[in-house]
Amino acid sequence: MGKARNPRRGSMQFWPRKRSSHSLVRVRSWAKVSKAKPLGFIAHKAGMTHIMALDNGSKSMTKGEKIALPVTIFDCPPMFALGAVFYNKDSKGQLKKSNTLLTSEIPKDIKKNIERLITLSKKKGSVSEVTLDSFKELKLLVVSVPSLTSIGTKKPKILEIAIGGSKEEQLEYIKTNVGKEIKLDDVVNEISQVDVHSVTKGKGFQGVVKKFGVSLLSHKSEKSRRKIGNLGAWTPKRIHFSIAQCGKMGFHLRTEYNKLVLKIGTNPEDVNSKGGINKFGFVKNNYLLMKGSVAGPKKGTVLITDAIRPSKRIGRDSYEVTYISK
Repeated sequence: MGKARNPRRGSMQFWPRKRSSHSLVRVRSWAKVSKAKPLGFIAHKAGMTHIMALDNGSKSMTKGEKIALPVTIFDCPPMFALGAVFYNKDSKGQLKKSNTLLTSEIPKDIKKNIERLITLSKKKGSVSEVTLDSFKELKLLVVSVPSLTSIGTKKPKILEIAIGGSKEEQLEYIKTNVGKEIKLDDVVNEISQVDVHSVTKGKGFQGVVKKFGVSLLSHKSEKSRRKIGNLGAWTPKRIHFSIAQCGKMGFHLRTEYNKLVLKIGTNPEDVNSKGGINKFGFVKNNYLLMKGSVAGPKKGTVLITDAIRPSKRIGRDSYEVTYISK
């Protein structure tokens, strides 16, 4: 006789299965870094390939050998530091946005694309006039420059990114770098751990078999096979939240922790094939190779941040990249 027990279908790891409100993620918590630098970088997923790398792991079974590793390619055009956002505490002790100061030194081509997204403020004020006593926290306001890539859009993404270091160092960094480009090398280092925040592929409206992995009903079942057998108990007279039901699937905000950056390159020809990367095109800027896969579609925008809870094992022994497949 078969067992009466049957595990539930579909993961309850993420609940509710809420779709992201925007194609660019939001980050609630940032890593604590002593160096004054932006703690995140906006990149564009180009695709995957494999590399051959020399394994330098001291305790690895393949120490000293060349091994194949799957990697994700990112096209990383420089971001533009548009301004700074300052926060103060209200009467309840909660942080509230108090002031936003934008630079007046915006290149014409970038300014035209930014105006597709927001209306640039004409308020007077300069970051150089801000004092330490006038705010509790600050963040760097950056925009991406997708017109430099092959993704086919000019409308940028705008985001507030935290800065490392002390409060004095953060203010000094803002005064020095607002109105300038921020390159990949300023944020991310080779053979380092990062967190990747991205939005998964949108699958549209799907049934319970694809969405939750429930078993097909018998061929003698009434009306349909690709549905659940029942909606649960009669009492209480409501459908429990854990019952698998059809609906929209995908386009969820997901964070992958402690991904390993294997290589940061300045020559796009290292990763471009003869006809370009399939469904992406040609990488035109600095590129980043990350070990393993990353959630999201090709041409998708991701946010790479400093690892908030780095592992002591990952990246301790580096890989030396010897060959990149095209």
